[in-house]
Amino acid sequence: MTMPEIAFDTPPGEYRAGACNIGPAEIARRRRAGIVGLVAAGVLAVALVVLDAPTTARLLIGIPLAGGASGFLQARLRFCAGFGMAGIRNFGAVGSVERVEDAAARHSDRMKAYRISLAAAAIGGVGALAFALLSL
Repeated sequence: MTMPEIAFDTPPGEYRAGACNIGPAEIARRRRAGIVGLVAAGVLAVALVVLDAPTTARLLIGIPLAGGASGFLQARLRFCAGFGMAGIRNFGAVGSVERVEDAAARHSDRMKAYRISLAAAAIGGVGALAFALLSL
């Protein structure tokens, strides 16, 4: 699996199909979501250890890990997976969106959204497996 393209050559605030569909306000929102996911994973990890939860229960940590990874990936890549799937973009205030009219651009956005989602799920899964194996 290849990592999604990073839109470093796209100026902030400029849409590029399959590469950049959010501006600074939305990027900051994704970064905050990543932090919340990471903190939630840490709190859950501590709770599972304190409760001496069984190995299989420790796999639950993958859920907030995947959520945090998704937020950080979207912020880093300047691309919202949810917007990509919905065929929208936002470079203004949070909550204001524009529809992506071009079908080829929507397809490119959808493919990037799938790659981000798969990468986040893989990170969550690997992290959960590693955490669960630590309890063996």
